Amino acid sequence: MTKSIHNNLDRHKIAEIQPLMQIHQLSLFYNQKPAFKDVTLSIPQNSITAIVGASGCGKSSFLICLNRLSDLIPGCTVSGHIQLGTLNILSPKANTTALRRRIGTIFQKPNPFPMSIKKNITFPLKEHGVKDSQQRHNIVEQVLKDVGLWSEVKDRLQDNALTLSGGQKQRLCIARTLALQPEILLMDEPCSALDPISSGIVEDLILRLRQKYNYTIIIVTHNLAQAKRIADYTALFWVDKGCGRLIEFAPAEQFFNAPNNELTKAYVNGIKG
Repeated sequence: MTKSIHNNLDRHKIAEIQPLMQIHQLSLFYNQKPAFKDVTLSIPQNSITAIVGASGCGKSSFLICLNRLSDLIPGCTVSGHIQLGTLNILSPKANTTALRRRIGTIFQKPNPFPMSIKKNITFPLKEHGVKDSQQRHNIVEQVLKDVGLWSEVKDRLQDNALTLSGGQKQRLCIARTLALQPEILLMDEPCSALDPISSGIVEDLILRLRQKYNYTIIIVTHNLAQAKRIADYTALFWVDKGCGRLIEFAPAEQFFNAPNNELTKAYVNGIKG
């Protein structure tokens, strides 16, 4: 895994000139109370961006804006601008179903459907118009191989997905998301409910998805060591006067070793947070 971290560093110059998503003056409110305000940054393409910071600073709230899951929360309002290629994500005309296919989400707690392992993947494929059963089967095998789960479950694809271990459930949820071929993966503390061994497997998977398949990944984590191991870029959110703010966004090497902001320096050194 250390080698993978070092391999990340020579990618920064390329990623800096290839922003995939541009975010400008983004704010989110719950019943008119701000969760975070005025966040501006560009997400580099084919990179892993880690969002870190103390609890309650708006990290997860930031994540749900990016594919409009915030629309599903009563009393939640979002302002600002998010651009993905030619798509204005916050436009009332944006097709949120198509958007969530382009930007998939992995949640903190694994949430497999209460159906067979295979149907967990074929069901969303059918919903999104993949009608050929052989094509669906091929996708099931491919994405389970991509997440390192095929050899563990190939003889029990008809078993209920709820019988899997915690780490296997999370990898199945990642496979289910990959089946729809998203451009971006949003991960909200995907390892927080897992044991250290399962967490390590998921971390290796995240690195492999970026390195082998060129995914753009945005991950929220409370684990600074994890962010340091896997991230190409890191953003620090912090609470200022009761509202989340973006404090610093930088290449991971700079963020952890030579941050520009004193608060960032205190946080990565364990003095704050």
